Amino acid sequence: MQKPGNLRQAPETTHRLFVDCPLASGDVAVLDSAQQNYLLNVLRLPEGARLLVFNGRDGEFRARQTLASRRSAALAVEEPTRPQPAASTLTYMFAPLKHARLDYMVQKAVEMGVGALAPVITTRTQTARVNLERMRANAIEAAEQCGILSLPQIAPEQPLAKALAAMPANRLLIFCDEDAPVADPLAALRAAAASQPASIAVLIGPEGGFDDSERALLLRRPNTLRLSLGPRVLRADTAAVAALAIVQAALGDWGGAR
Repeated sequence: MQKPGNLRQAPETTHRLFVDCPLASGDVAVLDSAQQNYLLNVLRLPEGARLLVFNGRDGEFRARQTLASRRSAALAVEEPTRPQPAASTLTYMFAPLKHARLDYMVQKAVEMGVGALAPVITTRTQTARVNLERMRANAIEAAEQCGILSLPQIAPEQPLAKALAAMPANRLLIFCDEDAPVADPLAALRAAAASQPASIAVLIGPEGGFDDSERALLLRRPNTLRLSLGPRVLRADTAAVAALAIVQAALGDWGGAR
């Protein structure tokens, strides 16, 4: 048994936790049962353990774990560590994939800094229904692990034509097409930056690509850039990472352009 003067000091940690409640110094963040189980039984954090918390709205704070019992924990919110950044104006539109690959794609899109996830249904889409709660859980997990403070908005699935009709006219749509002539994608994106678009959407189609009618619909839309991702045909989840990387490098926060 430890003597009172030799109690183990709570360690400093870099664990980050998303909490769905307001955050301010002096608040107490109430945790759901899954979060309590994670802290107490998976991480086995002791009373007084410190971690970082965020809610996607109020920035990031240090917090200290408090225990009401062995099975009940809450977080005492302490000082802020980072302010909430402005929301990203980058939308990622995609034809849904099956479970594991969709999970991967959502996580990578969040890591790449998208501000909105918009599933669209195309002729060759493999999955017509999307589990939005599962998408949100994957987005939260990615944000917790990567130090991101903002969570993307997640739209319900809708047909491609309807999504295009609702898109603001001044939004630059970057339409990644395996049938597009192979050219330098960074040069094409930097040329498009001259128009100073108010926001950007990146669209990746399903396995098998867009059909001819969908391609024609996309090419009729003003303010659309048809882009090749190189000489090889990429899987949709690989194409997502490739496209978002070059867009962030040419137009986004990698190069400081936005």
